[in-house]
Amino acid sequence: MEQLNICIDIDGTITDAYYWIDLCNSYFKTSITEKDATQYYIHKILNVPLEEYNEFYEKYKYKLHSEQKLRKDVKSVITKLSQNNNIFFVTARERDLTILTYSYLRKKEIPYDSLFILGTHHKVPTARQLNCDLFIEDNYDNALELSKAGFKVLLIDTYYNRKPLNQNIIRFYNWDEVYGIVDRLFEKSEAI
Repeated sequence: MEQLNICIDIDGTITDAYYWIDLCNSYFKTSITEKDATQYYIHKILNVPLEEYNEFYEKYKYKLHSEQKLRKDVKSVITKLSQNNNIFFVTARERDLTILTYSYLRKKEIPYDSLFILGTHHKVPTARQLNCDLFIEDNYDNALELSKAGFKVLLIDTYYNRKPLNQNIIRFYNWDEVYGIVDRLFEKSEAI
């Protein structure tokens, strides 16, 4: 496999997609389950005004993002991918989470080459800048935007992204599938 530039989202992609549920249920006095999370925007799932959710998020964002659990096999797969590829974390997190994000990745011992904290969900310009060969994502809208710009996207399955895919998006269910998918997508054809 040739050396690739692999861009990877953080929240919901390498971490548990439903990390916010327990704290939100406690704060908002709701009983949301993973299966209720059928859209990306949490305030809509909770059926609370955006302003109210934003107050909650401002109060608890450091707790939420520092205590997230990694998805199964993330560390081993990214470690294997990083041996022959460039790994770039590209996240929509707000920039005031920069130090926390570096600390989180270091604490979890996730190898990577660079971290880009964008403060926006529009990742296409950064993917272009990085000459991205593959983007691993959980947000359906991001996946569509990236794929329409010509990028190959691996979309990790969640309840909130189960919508039709185009030819540049491949859905996967577990991180242990990723290395095999990457290998198949980018294997070199050998001359006979």
